[in-house]
Amino acid sequence: MRNVSDYMKLHIRTVPDWPHAGVQFRDITPLLQNPKTFRVLMDVFVHRYMDAKLDLVAGIDARGFIVGSVLAYELNLGFVPIRKKGKLPFATVSEPYELEYGSATVEMHTDACKKGDRVLLVDDLIATGGTMMAGKKLLERLGATVVEGAVIVDLPELGGSRLVEATGLPIFKVCQFDGL
Repeated sequence: MRNVSDYMKLHIRTVPDWPHAGVQFRDITPLLQNPKTFRVLMDVFVHRYMDAKLDLVAGIDARGFIVGSVLAYELNLGFVPIRKKGKLPFATVSEPYELEYGSATVEMHTDACKKGDRVLLVDDLIATGGTMMAGKKLLERLGATVVEGAVIVDLPELGGSRLVEATGLPIFKVCQFDGL
């Protein structure tokens, strides 16, 4: 087998001009549809974090839920959903952020974590870093320590991973796509 990064990239579809003209959307759906590829991906994450001292895995809406919830289950940890604004039924804290093609807000329940919790923050992709930074701020506002960010795909030209890492949060990336 090739290295894991190349193997994953073979199963990620690029959709041009979605959701807006000029955006090259990296679609992980084919990766998730293939049971072998999905298992390899989850094994990469499980092996990386199986000995980490973590209390929770937080996943960012929506594709971060897929990887994050499976990873939390495999590591025997709780899962925290960080959702788009207006989707959670209980009291929330919220954080606005900028996307590569607009702005949005994410929310988390006020009791999703507690002071001192060590949390892994998971998303499918990091582009501008806005979503990851917003998730980090929410968790820290409630007293948690975000130990690492983990993504399947990094788009380094958009600068998000550098921005997040500049705050002191390391980012684990399974693969990256160079160019826009």
